[in-house]
Formats: sequence, C-alpha cells, structure tokens
Amino acid sequence: MGQCVTKCKNPTSSLGSKSGDKESGSKSHKKSGCAVGFGGHKEESIAPCSKSNNELSNGTKALEVTVETPVIPAVMGELRKEEYLEGGLSIRRIDELFSCYKDEQEDAILEEGMERFCNDLCVDPAEFRVLVLAWKFQAATMCKFTRKEFVEGCKAIQADSLEGICSRFPYMLLEAQGEENFKDLYRFTFQFGLDAEEGQRSLQRDIAIALWRLVFTQDTPAILEHWLDFLAENPSGIRGISRDTWNMFLNFTQAIGPDLSNYSEDEAWPSLFDTFVEWELEHRKKAEEQALMAMEEEGRCTEPDCPPTTDRLETEGSRGSQTWGGH
Repeated sequence: MGQCVTKCKNPTSSLGSKSGDKESGSKSHKKSGCAVGFGGHKEESIAPCSKSNNELSNGTKALEVTVETPVIPAVMGELRKEEYLEGGLSIRRIDELFSCYKDEQEDAILEEGMERFCNDLCVDPAEFRVLVLAWKFQAATMCKFTRKEFVEGCKAIQADSLEGICSRFPYMLLEAQGEENFKDLYRFTFQFGLDAEEGQRSLQRDIAIALWRLVFTQDTPAILEHWLDFLAENPSGIRGISRDTWNMFLNFTQAIGPDLSNYSEDEAWPSLFDTFVEWELEHRKKAEEQALMAMEEEGRCTEPDCPPTTDRLETEGSRGSQTWGGH
C-alpha cells in the first residue's frame, strides 16, 4: 500500500489550552505568591516583598509597595499533560483528523466525508478492511462516524493519523481471525447494517447477502454460496433476515458439514434453515440426475451403432471435401 497522505488543508484545533487572558478580569494577579508555570511545575519561589526601611530619614512613614506576580492557571498545564496519551498518541491530532472529514452541519463524518476518508486511506469503502475499522470504532451506523466513535476508535487502535491507521490494518485483520473476535465482529455486522433512524429490526435481504459475503471475506464457509443462492432465488418468501437467523447461521456453518448429512430438523434451528436444506438437497439431486444422464448419453455414443452427431457429420464432410475435392 502506498503512503497515505491527508488532504485536509485547514484542520481546526479543538483541544487547545485555555489562555490566561480568560481569567484576567478576576484572577489575573495574586499578591506575594509563587508563579505556576506551564506543565504544572513550580518555578523558583519569589520571596514576599517586605519593607527594607519602614521610616525615611526625615521620620515620615514610607508608602507600602506590593509587587504582584501574574499567575498562569494550573489547568493549562493539566491540559498539556493530557494532550499525549500512552504511546505518544496525540488527542489534538485525532481531533484535527476528524475535523478534516466532518460534516459542516453535523458533528459527525457522513457519507461524503467517509468516501474522502476511505480514499485518503487507500481503501474501498465496500471492502472488508473498512468493516473491520468500523468494528474497532464501534460505529452504530453505516457511512457515519460520530466524534466520540472516531476519537475512541483511534485510541483503541493506537493511531492518530492516516499513516497510523493504514499501518494498523494488518494487525486488525489478524485480530479479526480469532474465534471470539470474529464472533463479535459477525454480530456487530448485523447491527451495523440496520437503519437505526428507521428503527429496523431485520436486515433487508439484499443488504444481508452483501454483508454475509463481506464478513466471511477471510474464511469463507463451503455452504455460503449455496445459502446466498437460496436467498437470491426466493425473493418473495424471504423479505428480511432477523437477528436470530443471522446469529444462528454462524453456528450452522460451524456445526453442519458441507454435505448437510448431519442436519436435523428436530434441533432448534430457524425454520428458514429447514427450507434451505430441503431446497439445497433437491437441487443436488437434480444436478446428480443430469450428470448421470449426460454420462449415459456419452456411454451410448461410444457403441458402434451410435448415430453420429451433427458435429461428427460436419467433420466427416469436411474431411471428404479435402480428400476428393482437391483434385
């Protein structure tokens, strides 16, 4: 993968430190104290001002003079310490990266910004790596990252730049192969595909088919394409995929062999699986019968009295033309 470079030209700073000017009206000065510097460290103490000579030579009392030292709020140093997390991760850079792609009206990265974000990451929005990234960010909706999801997601994968996110893809893909992690990713994918604003509880059939192909990118079950063909060929009978059906299909791929011989209707499988197994076995039976008929037909044609096919007649005719027509 080539080096990914951000296209954001005017990133906005978001977690900037509070300036001392903000409190100048009320707490800008403090009598006879020690100044608090940046970073929360104490600077060298300044001795309180005292009267070196209380009375002048003529006996009159000198005016009291007090030196006031400006104090920089300690909170500024605290923000500076929190700007970098463990591993040198910068909250400011994460926030600036988010600002590159956020929508002008909503505090989130929406479809247009997501497309630019994926382009800058050198990935296709419809590929498996983007699904894994959304899983790590715990995104609630397709084509959308809220500020919280983006910031917390970058913290989770320990990246605060496009280059950092790109470099984490191999590790995220490897992590997704673990049994428990994949189970979590698989269940996340169902929720990710729902339209939260519409209050959907089941996936549309076409979206479910696309997501099944996507989530099984790294390890495709042998039965998957047969299952998806069944769904595609029965549009009227399958309007949506429920959460239970989605979750149980993962168990189905792990427990039932490719030949479906150990499938039992007596077990607690969704009724849609019963229909699928019946449909699949019928299709296999027809395919076997067609293959047998083709073999028998081929076997009969090897006998001496087997009439030549059209292709054979044309071939023999052309040979005759070459033999007798050349003189």
